[in-house]
Amino acid sequence: MAFTESTNIDKIEVVETGHIQVREATKIERDGVEIAKTYHRWSFTPGSDVSSMPANVQAIAAAAWTPEVIAAYQAQQAQQAAKLSAE
Repeated sequence: MAFTESTNIDKIEVVETGHIQVREATKIERDGVEIAKTYHRWSFTPGSDVSSMPANVQAIAAAAWTPEVIAAYQAQQAQQAAKLSAE
């Protein structure tokens, strides 16, 4: 009876606000048959440091996070901060 464990990024999504959501799946198999699977998730705001993530995540961030997307996110954050401080 042989157990194996594998981990891979199985989902990368870019949502409307420019945030990137990453899902990593860890699969346990016994004799080639999956017996368990767990997920770990991360999300990154536009302009975040993704240098510790795999190359495919970095490539998607580089493509999705144009200067316009980053500026729009920063403007939205500044607007929310101003609204909160006014309350």
